[in-house]
Amino acid sequence: MNSVYTVGQINAYIRRMFDQDYLLERVCVRGEVSNCKYHSSGHVYFSLKDETGVIAAVIYSSDRQKLSFRLEDGMQVICLGKVSVFLQGGRYQLYVRSVRKAGLGELHERYEMLKASLKEQGLFDDSAKKPIPSYVHTLGVVTAPTGAAVRDIIQISKRRNPGIQIILYPAKVQGENSALSIANGIRMLDKLGLDVIIAGRGGGSMEDLWAFNEEIVARAFYDCRTPIISAVGHQTDTVLSDYVADLRAPTPSAAAELAVGDTAELIGNLMHFRKRLHTRMQAAFERERMSTSKYSLRLSLASPKRRLLDLSQENDRRRERFDQAMTARLTAEKNNLALLTEKFRTLSPYEKLEQGFAYLTDEAGNRIFSAGELKEHDRIALRLKDGLVKAQVTSVKQSGDPLEKLGNRQET
Repeated sequence: MNSVYTVGQINAYIRRMFDQDYLLERVCVRGEVSNCKYHSSGHVYFSLKDETGVIAAVIYSSDRQKLSFRLEDGMQVICLGKVSVFLQGGRYQLYVRSVRKAGLGELHERYEMLKASLKEQGLFDDSAKKPIPSYVHTLGVVTAPTGAAVRDIIQISKRRNPGIQIILYPAKVQGENSALSIANGIRMLDKLGLDVIIAGRGGGSMEDLWAFNEEIVARAFYDCRTPIISAVGHQTDTVLSDYVADLRAPTPSAAAELAVGDTAELIGNLMHFRKRLHTRMQAAFERERMSTSKYSLRLSLASPKRRLLDLSQENDRRRERFDQAMTARLTAEKNNLALLTEKFRTLSPYEKLEQGFAYLTDEAGNRIFSAGELKEHDRIALRLKDGLVKAQVTSVKQSGDPLEKLGNRQET
């Protein structure tokens, strides 16, 4: 009896057959897009069809970033990918890595796809671009060692700044391994601590300039810590390094103009500023001289010695007025003190004693105001005008008449 296999085993066996086929590992398929669906997971599912048949296709989210356009039904495309088996569905399908529209040049399509991918990764962001210094001392150049580009850069740089130091990295700018050569040149010059780097070449076809569209070159531009200028081709040529560089120059000659400040212009500006400074200083000195003369005249008209004499006389007058005011105040206070003293004297108990009255207290010295405060045998003290008399109460008689009370007290 033949062996029995599961569905999964059969599907896995068929997928291994597909995976072992070298042709199906990397294949380009041309067809019309149909049943296209952008899934929430980020994957894109669609079919490719022509007059003879249909094949299922999928673009995973990781490869979808490379798309420079949106897939739509009816679009003619060329897909690069791998044919394999989807185990759960038991069907073969095309796993697409990149897509380009049919009819467009391959280089142009690669350019657009990589441009979209680099832009999405942030390599074109303005926030990452560094300013180009106004005046530089050292300039790095990555270009071919011969040709118009390097001659123009050196000639213009020396003309604008005869003392500038130029370090040339002779790179291969066209053909096989040219992108690696350019990237290595940028990295090497970046380690030297230069002020600015120019990387570029003269004009040419898209194929000639293609090295500056390679991802390795774009990333070398982006990773460069030294301010870097892209100077590729003519004014109408645009490569990916132009978008990544800190500054894009339309030509190598323009790059030298932008990178190297004109020392003759700088010297002219300094002379102009020096002249303006001298003129302003002369004007300031003249204003100060006139101001000094004015104050000197005012000083001579208002002598300090005269002013001091006037202040001395004024001080004498103020001192005299102060003395008069103090004398008058002292006299008034003295008279007021005499009045208060006389008033106090008239109110003094001792004054009453002079009139024949007595001041009555108990033995402890407490004042006695009423006969009701005393009883027989109490000892009392009477203060008279000329002495103190101590006595003992023999009897107490209270009366409603104050005069009678007073008389009784005196008798007692």
